[in-house]
Amino acid sequence: MPEPTSAPPPGRPAPRDAFAPARLGPLTLRNRIVKAATFEGRTPEALVSDELVAFHREVAAGGVALTTVAYCAVAPEGRTERRQIHMRPEALPGLRRLAAAVHEEGAAASAQIGHAGPVADARSNRAEAVAASRRRSPLTGLAARAATEADIARIVTGHADAAEMAAEAGFDAVECHFGHGYFVSSFLSPKSNRRQDEWGGTLENRARLARLVARTVRERVGRRIAVTAKLNMEDGVRGGFSVEESVRVARMLQDDGHLDALELTAGSSLANPMYLFHGDAPVREFATAFPQPLRLGIRVFGRLFLRTYPYEDCYLLPQARRFRAALDMPLILLGGITGNAALGTAMDEGFEFAAMGRALLMEPALVSRMRDAQLASHQAESPGAEARSACIHCNKCMPTIYSRSRCVVVDPIA
Repeated sequence: MPEPTSAPPPGRPAPRDAFAPARLGPLTLRNRIVKAATFEGRTPEALVSDELVAFHREVAAGGVALTTVAYCAVAPEGRTERRQIHMRPEALPGLRRLAAAVHEEGAAASAQIGHAGPVADARSNRAEAVAASRRRSPLTGLAARAATEADIARIVTGHADAAEMAAEAGFDAVECHFGHGYFVSSFLSPKSNRRQDEWGGTLENRARLARLVARTVRERVGRRIAVTAKLNMEDGVRGGFSVEESVRVARMLQDDGHLDALELTAGSSLANPMYLFHGDAPVREFATAFPQPLRLGIRVFGRLFLRTYPYEDCYLLPQARRFRAALDMPLILLGGITGNAALGTAMDEGFEFAAMGRALLMEPALVSRMRDAQLASHQAESPGAEARSACIHCNKCMPTIYSRSRCVVVDPIA
């Protein structure tokens, strides 16, 4: 591919080419675009299905470098609901099939591993939820109990076991989930972590679990596969995990040296989920996904839970810039990457990778179209050409995770 003709200002490195091969730990990826982990709703038996394989094959064929399977729980009670995969021997054959299908399309496969903690639906899982401290879920009305030392040790080992299983299945990477109020995130946040022991109080104590998980996973898989983590930049709730604290935790993780990259996210699944998504708040559609009386409660009070944040491209960039300025390790920018212009912004701002979610749910082949547009622009066939997602950011795809995740604009029937 021809290089851009304009030179960067003196002392500033040339912007990265998003469509050139790139290193992620031990991997060489074909470009710098990652399919973000978004629960697919295609695992009715908590195992890989033919439909899940087809979903990720289509995204891989559409041009991404790395597609992330969500969600691979490290323990049965760590699922947000019982139809999610939990890593166990019965899951291995399907995981192998999925990884092979992605590889056949020239992409790499990552498994998002984690424990939902207080976000887990204890009624669905038929198992008690655990968290940093006791917390009641506004979605189920049930309380997660405070994790014991034995719980913490079991869940940390579960992350290592899950990573090893992913590597055995042929996956190229794992993403440790440290965000959205899940188990590790519940320890990081001072709002949800009220412990008085060595796992609570100071930031160093609250960060112990994230650091231990990263270290234990790396020690188990070595450099066979890439190890990344999804880290909340902030919870988006008063008294929650802040950008200032998150930058300090990110520095700890960087200095520990166990991670190949951080994907920067935001928001709390139980307190402020729209802080991650931005755009319209689908209160009515979200309510219909739940039984009564919760459905009525969401219809009446849903605007307090599903707040509205105006959509703009790269909407998490203001927070992410602070991490880019403070860190040397590779970072993955998430949020509002919908076309060539936004992707170019991510590269110009110094991020090594960009993650896409809703745009690929609407159009799995968007990355290939973006690559063709960049090539046409560089060859002066169509200067400034851009391929852009037609996503209208209605977020009505959010509630479809309870049936089959899809864009309701292009696929209105489940």
